[in-house]
Amino acid sequence: IEGALAKGNHLEFIGIASGKGGVGKSTVAVNLAVSLAREGKRVGLIDADIYGFSVPDMMGIDEKPGIEGKTVIPVERHGVKVISMAFFVEENAPVIWRGPMLGKMLTNFFTEVKWGDLDYLLLDLPPGTGDVALDVHTMLPSSKEIIVTTPHPTAA
Repeated sequence: IEGALAKGNHLEFIGIASGKGGVGKSTVAVNLAVSLAREGKRVGLIDADIYGFSVPDMMGIDEKPGIEGKTVIPVERHGVKVISMAFFVEENAPVIWRGPMLGKMLTNFFTEVKWGDLDYLLLDLPPGTGDVALDVHTMLPSSKEIIVTTPHPTAA
């Protein structure tokens, strides 16, 4: 497999997850990515929260990623290379995808995006333990994970 999943790649994967939506997961993902970049690290960020992609808005990204042959060039902002589902769906269009389609989308973000050399690739995951989170753990069994929560019974 090419790209971010290539064997021998010393890339550190960090998933940012939560038990429910609205707890600040994307805020943590964006701030961690920008902080690592400010420390001189080479950082990529995948907005894989297909139910509420907010990373482009939070990072002030208006443009779409570039295309080079069959490869997608991520948008760079604040020293972070960013790919989001928001780049590939029509504005205000519903996203109704099932497990296999989600897994393929995620695989494409790893293999079809020209990340270049990275130290960290952060994944802003959808809330809960659905298909995307399970696919990430299957593809990246050694990835680190940050669980974002709030002191509320429904966020546990």
